[in-house]
Amino acid sequence: MSTIRSDEGLELSFSTRFELPRAAEDALMKGVSLYFVAEVSVQRKRWYWRDARASKASRSWRLYWYALTRQYRVSSGGLTQSFNNLPEALASLRGVSGWRIAEARELDEDGSHYLEFSYRLDTSQLPKPMQIGLSIGQGWNLGVERNLGLNPDFSLRTAAASAPTP
Repeated sequence: MSTIRSDEGLELSFSTRFELPRAAEDALMKGVSLYFVAEVSVQRKRWYWRDARASKASRSWRLYWYALTRQYRVSSGGLTQSFNNLPEALASLRGVSGWRIAEARELDEDGSHYLEFSYRLDTSQLPKPMQIGLSIGQGWNLGVERNLGLNPDFSLRTAAASAPTP
């Protein structure tokens, strides 16, 4: 994970490593779309009150199996890509480069910012019958959450605290 400050704002690049849980892969092959969500919040530290949110950004992806062409498809925004196999499709979901998460006007120069980052399989977008009784033990829990400190130049601190979800 890395950040770069540009004239336009703050950009985030990240990559993740995960394997799709077996239950999710089975549902995908039966025509259920899977949704992945990355959310990041840039927080400004304040000594006198709660920390203030400078900006918030989110990005989502939809992964689905298109049986007619026997291809996996990943869509994000208005862009859809087709892949011949699941590993290639998952590789496209594992990271982002140059994602603008804050505009320049939203950032103070005092260097007291940090990021709250999360990436997860969004089970709330599964069909309602599948959500009933969905629990962590069924293999649908896929996600990570991190709090990352920013240096005064808006690069990530090397010794940032992180807490992955189980």
